[in-house]
Amino acid sequence: MHTTFHIQTDGQGLYEFTREVADWTTGTGLLTLFVQHTSCSLLIQENADPEVKTDLTAFFKRLVPPTTDPSMAYLTHTYEGPDDMPAHIKAALLPVSLTIPVTNGRLALGTWQGIYLFEHRDAPRTRQVVAHQS
Repeated sequence: MHTTFHIQTDGQGLYEFTREVADWTTGTGLLTLFVQHTSCSLLIQENADPEVKTDLTAFFKRLVPPTTDPSMAYLTHTYEGPDDMPAHIKAALLPVSLTIPVTNGRLALGTWQGIYLFEHRDAPRTRQVVAHQS
């Protein structure tokens, strides 16, 4: 069983799509999610307090600033904009796939856990996440 989720982003940040995934899953098995891009990531993270999303976005912006920051002057892949190479670095540091157990049609997530696409680019994008349940 497989499908593709299309996630609209509006710049850097975390976009939760737990409900869409939960509505799609059935039975018992393993769910694998894989993002088909090199400048965003997938995370399981707290979905109760929106400050978690704000703080994670701020932390990664500080950890890997745009190429216009003097500390990033060593980068050579800069022709696609000041957010592009930093987005690739963030995607290299964070997961691009997730595996989640499914039991009796329910995701085996903890109480405060949600599934997020972590967009690392500034401009709006449509991202594809392939899902496979076995």
